[in-house]
Parts: sequence; structure tokens; C-alpha cells
Amino acid sequence: MNVLHLIDSFEQGGTERQAVQLARLLHESGRHRVHIACLDARGLLRPEADRIACGEIPEYPLTSFYDRNAFIQLRRFARFLRGRRVEVVHTHGFYTNTFGVMAATLARVPARVASRRETEGFRTPAQKRFERHVTFRLAHAVVANAEAVRQDLIRQGVPAGRVVTVYNGLDAARVEPRMSREGALSYFRLPDGRRFVTIVANVNHPVKDHPTFLRAARRVRERVADAAFVVAGEGGLLESYRALAAELGIGEDVFFTGRCEHVGDLLALSDVCVLSSKAEGFSNSILEYMAAGRPSVVTDVGGAREAITEGETGHIVAPGDEEALAARVAALLRDPEGARLMGERARRVVEQKFSCRAQLERVEGLYERLLSRPRAA
Repeated sequence: MNVLHLIDSFEQGGTERQAVQLARLLHESGRHRVHIACLDARGLLRPEADRIACGEIPEYPLTSFYDRNAFIQLRRFARFLRGRRVEVVHTHGFYTNTFGVMAATLARVPARVASRRETEGFRTPAQKRFERHVTFRLAHAVVANAEAVRQDLIRQGVPAGRVVTVYNGLDAARVEPRMSREGALSYFRLPDGRRFVTIVANVNHPVKDHPTFLRAARRVRERVADAAFVVAGEGGLLESYRALAAELGIGEDVFFTGRCEHVGDLLALSDVCVLSSKAEGFSNSILEYMAAGRPSVVTDVGGAREAITEGETGHIVAPGDEEALAARVAALLRDPEGARLMGERARRVVEQKFSCRAQLERVEGLYERLLSRPRAA
């Protein structure tokens, strides 16, 4: 197959990493010509994308969907698709869905695949209406990264037969530690002799709800004297969260590590991992926690229950419930052996259900079904 993946940028967000990973899996299978295009060429994932892509990676910068530049970029992209005889266009978020599916329609690409990776909290009502009434009607399939996301789309009126669940795949190499414990403590500037409760999430969007994590951290610190807390991620809300930690009296117990380029080493240091989001699709962080063999406490959002079995491979609490979050974290810190066994069970689930191989097979099957149908515009 001649496949193109359209990506917003090459920053290390969950969506971008999953898109580049999927492109790599398709490339490494040896069965496809894989093209990559983007709206913004910046980001640390660009070198990996360059190694994967068949030829150049064109950039289509947008300032708005309603100006002359958008029309020019749309025509450029459609010409590129026709010139490369692309058979499948796969897009990965609201902006790439909108731009990519419209250009692929103009270019009469036989298989147009859009994506939805979240339920609530990320899109405005107007954006969701546009996707539902325009983008998802022009797309031949919409990939949801969790059954919870699929059901949400169906409730919104997207035909059930058009929505396909493809779980995120987890590359186990991503969570393998590369450093000694002493080296990792030094790299992340963390103190020895503490037990770490870690959250890995971007600090750009309030939906990740770091304030609930920090308020729960204060409660945990009152119950477990040697507990410390790690916030891994970067974004515009970082300074406000530093201020909140200080206001809560735990400023010296919370460590903000910024962008996490060595997630495996950080997770190896972590005793418990947390997701405090108010909304998600299917969290990459949950899979990383599980694959690293870490016990986790996560909020009941998106596909959390599709990954974690309460009390067996992790704990699930209601969004915004800082007391329940704190109680579960503290209980795990007080029971290291039980926490270790929980983490081991979680690791086995990822290996069985959320492997890269399973993701690749599901996506290839979708592409093949779409291309085998009678072709329409």
C-alpha cells in the first residue's frame, strides 16, 4: 500500500508519538510505502520521521482554516497526494483531520481515515459539530483509540460501521531504563531516600487536572513521611502549578522535571504512578506505567477501564476525588509487595493486549478492507 500519515507536528505529545510509531511499524513491515506530511515541521520526533518517510516530508503551515493561505495549502497537499498516488491518508487529530480529509477528498484518495483520541474536554462544541457533519462524513473510517471513544462518537451521531477501535500500541523499548538508579536520580535532580509518586502528562491543558494530583499529594505526604512527588511534562501551566504546590505547603516535596525524554528511567524510580485527568481517550501514560511494571492510580476517564482492572492491575478513582486518589496512593506506598505484584500483573496485560504487533495488524486490516471496497469519490 502507498500510505500517508498527516501529523500536526513532531513534538513529543502522545498523539504525535503514536502517529510516528504507527508509521514506523508500517515501514518496518516491508509491505508499504510510507509517506509522512505535517502542519508544523518542528519537534524532537523529526529525525525518526525522516528515517521512516519515503522521500521528503512536506509541511503545510496553517494560520486559519478561513484565509487564502488555507486554500493554497489545501491545493498543495492535494497535488502532492495525486503526484505520489497515495492510496490511504490517515490523520491523527482535529486539525489534521479537517485539513487532511478535505485534501484527500479533493485528490480522490481511495481510503480516507480520520482519528478521534479523546471523549470530552479537548474540543469546542463547534469543532465537534464540524467533525461530525463534515470531516467524519468525508472520511471512510474514523479510528478511535478506545471503545469508550468509539461509543462516544456513536452517541454523537457518527455511524457505528464507520468507527473502528484500534488501541494504542506500546513499544516496550520506550520504558526500558538505561541508567543506574544513582544516575537517574542525578539526571532528574531527585533526592535519594524518598519514595516517588509520579505523573507523566503535558502541562498545557487543564483537563490533565494537576491541581487534583497536587492536593492529593498533600494528603499522601501527611500519611507517608518519605513520599515525594514528580511532575513530568512541560507547558504553559507549569509556573501556576509550582505556585500551587508552595501554597499547599509541599513545595519542597514536589519535583518538576520538565520534558521527559527518558521516561523508562523515571518510571524505574517511581513507586506509584498517577493519572488525574478529567477526560481522556486512551492514555499513553497508563500503558507506559503498566509496561514498566508500576502500580498506578488513575481516574475513571476514557478507556481507563479497558486497560486497568480495579484492584488487580491498578486502582481507578473518580475524577476530581483527591481523597480517594490519596488513599489509594498511600495504601500502595504502605504495601510495597502488593504494589510490586500489581505492577507485574499490569505488565503482562500490556504484553498480551496492547502490543505494537496488535496495533499494526488492526490498522493493516482496516486499510485492506477500505481498499477492497468499490471506489467512490
